[in-house]
Amino acid sequence: MDPIIILQAGVTSGTVLLFATLGEIFAERSGILNLGVEGMMLLGAMSGFSVAVKTGNAWLGLLVAMIVVGLISQIHAFITITLQADQVVSGLSLTFLGTGISLVFGEGLSKAGTISMLPKFSIPLLSGIPVIGPIFFTDQSILVYLGFLITPLAWYYINRTRPGLHLRAVGEYPSAADALGINVFRTRYLYTFVGGVFAGLAGATISLAISPGWFSELTTSGQGWIAVGLVIFAQWDPFRAMIGAYAFGALRRLIFDIQGPTMILGLTNPFYYNPYLGFFLQMLPYAFTVIVLIIGSGDAMRKRIGSPAALGNPYVRGERGL
Repeated sequence: MDPIIILQAGVTSGTVLLFATLGEIFAERSGILNLGVEGMMLLGAMSGFSVAVKTGNAWLGLLVAMIVVGLISQIHAFITITLQADQVVSGLSLTFLGTGISLVFGEGLSKAGTISMLPKFSIPLLSGIPVIGPIFFTDQSILVYLGFLITPLAWYYINRTRPGLHLRAVGEYPSAADALGINVFRTRYLYTFVGGVFAGLAGATISLAISPGWFSELTTSGQGWIAVGLVIFAQWDPFRAMIGAYAFGALRRLIFDIQGPTMILGLTNPFYYNPYLGFFLQMLPYAFTVIVLIIGSGDAMRKRIGSPAALGNPYVRGERGL
């Protein structure tokens, strides 16, 4: 097992989690909890792959995936913002809806053949840096480099700009934001859409940059749920989300490699001959996600880790409090 290869693969696959987590951070910063990330990612993977197969243009597939998922996220926005329904129930319903649409319209795509994937390349000079170069800047997809760029921009936008201040105000004290003239409903609609666009980007990254030429109901493999957990792990901070996403990506690759017929410290790999231990290892990332969600569900812990105060609460103009 080569640590450099594992970390490089972690950056590649972790980019999917990074995009999905950033989108959920924007949505939750506005006070909207969206548990439909898994379904939206699958829909993005399907729509992007389908368009790329029919047109031969992976860039067009990427754009369509982002638009389609952004639009379908507005169903969740309408239900939770306008109708003020329970955000958890609506998000779960969106997962079922996205998954169902993907499987119906994506039937047969697994046999559609190969497509032209988004380009991969190495960055001159930076790829020659010892250790860091091979991990981050050698033979990576253009979407990986996009993740490097978007993360600091997202942090700067949220924490250092006036629109970011409005976003945080709506997520923390919507009644106060409303009194200052900030349109709470429009802001929440906007960032729910942004979350959907990022989820579509994450799904399309899988089918157009990481696993091109293949689509099925296993395409996302629960990564949307991991992204929801990573938001809490990252404490709604884009840079922490990047670290967590890459760490999870490396962990998934390590679990895959450790089950192969390799030698560990000169001994026969016990995981290769024991499928039960292999299943246990594959369960670890998802078990960690469940633990993070349980810990983050308590009111006291949510305040301690910096959860937006109005997260999950519908806003009714004229009511006291949040």
